[in-house]
Amino acid sequence: MNINIQSNQSDECCVLREKKRHLVPGHASRITHRASAFTLVEMLLVVTIIGILAALVIPRIAGTSERARKQAVFADINGGIKSALGAYEVDMGFYPKSLQELLTPPSNARNWHGPYLERLPVDPWGNPYIYYYPGKHTASSYDLLSVGPDGKEGTDDDLGNWMQ
Repeated sequence: MNINIQSNQSDECCVLREKKRHLVPGHASRITHRASAFTLVEMLLVVTIIGILAALVIPRIAGTSERARKQAVFADINGGIKSALGAYEVDMGFYPKSLQELLTPPSNARNWHGPYLERLPVDPWGNPYIYYYPGKHTASSYDLLSVGPDGKEGTDDDLGNWMQ
């Protein structure tokens, strides 16, 4: 704010009053100060609301990631690995004894046109897939399974190609 001081005495009086009014804290300046700050009650209310929202949202997010891992297992079992096993079976006339035969030819390989996979697959939990031929659940075919998050075969969290 520019204040021009002139030599006129009546103007000086007005300028001094203008300065006094701005220098002395008044009622209006206290209202402005209050409006620009948050009270403790308002802060506690916001923290409480954020806590309630976090308690509702976090369990849903955690459940979603586990469900996505299970979907990834079934995509592997019914997608890439199944295709590789099928291509091997078409070329050789039978399924491989182990998943390793999808990468390196077995000793009796006459029509082997692999490798059928780039590397041995692992499930989303970092465990290798388990393969049985003939299968325990499907005797005329193979069993392909993930041991799930616990890493132990034969528990309730195992996921296999017979579980469709």
